[in-house]
Amino acid sequence: MASSRSNGRPEPEVIASFLDGHSYSKGKLEEASRVLRLDKPYPKPPKAPLSTFKAEDIELIAQEFEMARAQAEKILSEANGELAKALNTLVILP
Repeated sequence: MASSRSNGRPEPEVIASFLDGHSYSKGKLEEASRVLRLDKPYPKPPKAPLSTFKAEDIELIAQEFEMARAQAEKILSEANGELAKALNTLVILP
C-alpha cells in the first residue's frame, strides 16, 4: 500500500529492505534492467580456435587411446603436429 509523502508523491514500492537501511524500489530496478538489456547487444562468445592438425590424426589418437578430442589435440601440439612422435609419447612410459 502506497502512502503519501510530504511532497505529494507516493512512496515507491520497495522490493527488499536490508538491515543496513538500504532498499531497492521496483521502478528503479526495472529501469536499470531495461537499460542493460536494450542498450547493449549481447556479446558473442569467442569461437574456439580452429585446429591446425589433421582431423584424422586427432580422431586416431582420441579413438585408439579413448580420450577427449581436446586432450588429443594437446598431445599433438606437444609433439609439434607429428603423429608418430605423439603416438610414441603415449605408448612409451616416461
